[in-house]
Amino acid sequence: MINFSLRGITAEELSFKVNRINMTDPKFEIKPTFSRQVRTANENNNIYVVALDCKIESTEEAPKPFNLTVRYLGVFETDGIKTDAERKQFAIKATEIMFPYLRHGVSALTTTAMINPLTLPVIPGDILFPEDRPAQPEGNTGKQYTLTFDSSLLN
Repeated sequence: MINFSLRGITAEELSFKVNRINMTDPKFEIKPTFSRQVRTANENNNIYVVALDCKIESTEEAPKPFNLTVRYLGVFETDGIKTDAERKQFAIKATEIMFPYLRHGVSALTTTAMINPLTLPVIPGDILFPEDRPAQPEGNTGKQYTLTFDSSLLN
């Protein structure tokens, strides 16, 4: 078992852009994409920097009324990670620690943009990313999250 502590967390990027699109269907799906990067600090192998992102981007195939990017960086101090299994365990635990901050950032950013707050669901750290999910029976791809909104609720 590895021991680690969160030394600091900061917002690296918070962006919101309105897309002027003609919504033919009053309901639309927002499928946020999440990404994570885990790396060690150059000067100290016991310091890890974890970047956790949430993005919502409009495309021609799937137009969205807005684009959103929220990226947080967490700095963790560990007692030393030696194996790939420990690295995976750390990444999952760091995700569990940082995800509530990411959820808050998304809600706060959409509130500040004067639309109804977008609240991400509570997602366990071990299923947010496919590489962390436990093995699924064949044909079962595990849980995925899609948010459905009524556009009349947006300002």
